[in-house]
Amino acid sequence: MTLEFEPINLARQEEYHAALSGCPQLLTSDFSFANVYGWAEHYGLEWAFHKELCFIRQTKPETVYWAPIGPWEKYDWANCCAMRESAHFTRVPEALTRLWSISFGNKILIEENRAHWDYVYSVEELIALKGKQFHKKKNLLNQFKKNYLYQYEPMAPECVEEVLEMQDEWYKWYEENNPSEALKAENRAITRVLHNFDQIKGLMGATLRVEGKVIAYTVAEPLCDDSIVIHFEKGNIQYKGVYQAINQMFLENDAAEYINVNREQDLGDEGLRKAKLSYNPSFFLKKFEATLL
Repeated sequence: MTLEFEPINLARQEEYHAALSGCPQLLTSDFSFANVYGWAEHYGLEWAFHKELCFIRQTKPETVYWAPIGPWEKYDWANCCAMRESAHFTRVPEALTRLWSISFGNKILIEENRAHWDYVYSVEELIALKGKQFHKKKNLLNQFKKNYLYQYEPMAPECVEEVLEMQDEWYKWYEENNPSEALKAENRAITRVLHNFDQIKGLMGATLRVEGKVIAYTVAEPLCDDSIVIHFEKGNIQYKGVYQAINQMFLENDAAEYINVNREQDLGDEGLRKAKLSYNPSFFLKKFEATLL
């Protein structure tokens, strides 16, 4: 049997969510629908549905398969013909590596990919910001509240155009000061998601305004009943404490019912890693590379 791949699309997202809900492990941010849809053009992502599984194939800059999603424990992986389509899989969750190790033994090489580990935090902690480790962040949040006459609002389809305008301004400023292909790719992914904000199931977010103008926004998506992922979060740094404000206010106002908040990976960037560690992660969702020998 050959897998029949097609581009990631909105029409089959219900089918994709069914595969996601069958996974026995809390999945990493990579596999949320908004993530695969947003980055589909940049990575040339395609998917193929086989029984209860969904296989994702990345075609740019080279062809590599992501981990399949679905009820992994049901499958006899060693005799799964779909596994013969690729020798290398990336972004493989830890629970699946254990199953594959049992199925393939010494015929599979599994290696950690630290740069892609997801950082997962306590929603309660990031709302309260109590204790010494959060002292600086709490101060910045309080300064923002004191210094600006702000308005917090959940994101609605009606304000997406204003968010896109703010994103365009943010991108042009950063591109001028720190141009990079990664920044350009992220901007395209953000724009793709925002243009389809009301079409992506479960997508949510919030904005901060000062004098009626959007100065910060966040875009998030539930991963499961108790966990939410923050996909994009941007702020105008002319407003001191803006990032601490949008982070804390969104969790307090629109995500307090969740236990965990996933803030994705650091991609091996030392500055980003330091910043993410400073928020006191509760745990990591580890990812691996798997090569069939």
